[in-house]
Amino acid sequence: MAKIDLRRLILLLALSTGVVTFVNGLYASYLTQRDLLMSQALVANRVYAAKQALNTDNFIHSAQTHLAFSAQKLSHRTLQSERLREEVDRLRLQSNDFNSVFIVSSDGRVLATSPEGLGLVGVKLETEGARAILSKRAPVITDPYLGSTKHLLIVMSQPIFRPDGEYQGYVGAAIYLQERNILKALLDEDYRNDGSYAYVVDKRGQLIYHPEASRIGETVIANLAVQELINGREGAQRLVNLKGVDMLTGYAIMKSTGWGIVAQTPTASTLAVLDQLMLDTLLQTIPLSVLTLLGIWWLSHWISHPLKRLAQNVQAWEEPEAVERLRAIKTWYFEADHLKSAIIQGLSLLQQRMGKLNRDSLTDPLTGLNNRRGLRLALDTLLSAGKGFSVITLDIDHFKEVNDLYGHDVGDSVLKFLAEQMQACFRSDDVLCRSGGEEFVVLLPDLALTAAHKIAERLRLNMASQPSPSGQIVTISIGVAYMPAGDLSVEPVLKQSDAALYQAKCSGRNCVISAANMST
Repeated sequence: MAKIDLRRLILLLALSTGVVTFVNGLYASYLTQRDLLMSQALVANRVYAAKQALNTDNFIHSAQTHLAFSAQKLSHRTLQSERLREEVDRLRLQSNDFNSVFIVSSDGRVLATSPEGLGLVGVKLETEGARAILSKRAPVITDPYLGSTKHLLIVMSQPIFRPDGEYQGYVGAAIYLQERNILKALLDEDYRNDGSYAYVVDKRGQLIYHPEASRIGETVIANLAVQELINGREGAQRLVNLKGVDMLTGYAIMKSTGWGIVAQTPTASTLAVLDQLMLDTLLQTIPLSVLTLLGIWWLSHWISHPLKRLAQNVQAWEEPEAVERLRAIKTWYFEADHLKSAIIQGLSLLQQRMGKLNRDSLTDPLTGLNNRRGLRLALDTLLSAGKGFSVITLDIDHFKEVNDLYGHDVGDSVLKFLAEQMQACFRSDDVLCRSGGEEFVVLLPDLALTAAHKIAERLRLNMASQPSPSGQIVTISIGVAYMPAGDLSVEPVLKQSDAALYQAKCSGRNCVISAANMST
């Protein structure tokens, strides 16, 4: 049987090694970036859902306040038709939050409506929502029901009592769920460019709002996110919705009503960016890889040629000059070293691409500091090296107020401002990390607790002595701890620095507490 020659064997080995390494590296980087992108999308959707739940709660509170004010005003007046019309028009038109406003007497008859053309004045309401409001004689937010005007609606109401306590009826405001309404205005704001959207369900799993108006009123209790909301749990998860679409979903509960808001993004949309990045990496790597393989083919000829000469000389070992010729072939190792260099050259571009992807996975995109994965890698490195190091844990005081007062863009600028101050204060060998939200961690190799405390105090003073991007001074609270060389676990020192940070906050914030000086 014919045997493969060395030249072809080298080519086959080089080609198979390059392809396997390339594919393995590309696939590993794809998985890492995929998980990171999906995690970021889940967090973003959960934050969006929580934000919109808060906005809707604020609207409901404001609406109830307006209705309560109107009910208080009406309690001191005779329920005359002209005044009632003026009041319902005022309520509806002052904010356009409601589709209709009406006043109902204690026996369930409609006394006034806005708009006036609903045809309900003088009609006794017999709907389930109207009966529930009359029976409770208290502020009510109804479940969705079909009203007398044949609209699917929810009603907010406030009872009207005379000063002597006699019940006169109620003032109510309706939101028509299948028409343009305040929920659509709150939730349909440029959130669907990539297929993302949000919807609202009540406590029974019935759709109160959905971008597809035809689905409003549909029961979607089979959806996993809706089941979580019905059970009183907020969170985020990847799921397949009732339309069979793979979604990255975040969900939150409105405190005032128990309704749930679900925000979701198609998984395919989230990963489309990664697919394009992988394709670009592949296309940019192929040309140089092809050129490298051609170089290996040429080198294989020169690798096999001296070995062929070696074989010929071994066959002619009886000749006197054979020993000299064998010595002359000792360039073998030099040529082998060149082969290795060619392979490394062929893979250099791929390694650069993979290195960039790996660095991105370890870096917080907002501040440019290490993220949680980068922090964990640094901790493992220090632990394996057996070095002692100090840990500084810090976060921004009252950061939520910065976001609430100035917006998240300014909040992001404050985070970047703090990151710049940290880079200016710490050494180049120190590891700066954003561990999440407004919390940061710094690892200081071979630095004692006292010195670390001084650096932390310098950072605190820098922040407290100059205005942040919000225009106001933003202070920080800091906890410091130290792990001696030779310790086998980093968890105790992390807990100590967290505990010190907690005590700094309990001590009035804007201060530095060392674990060694903590009160017990």
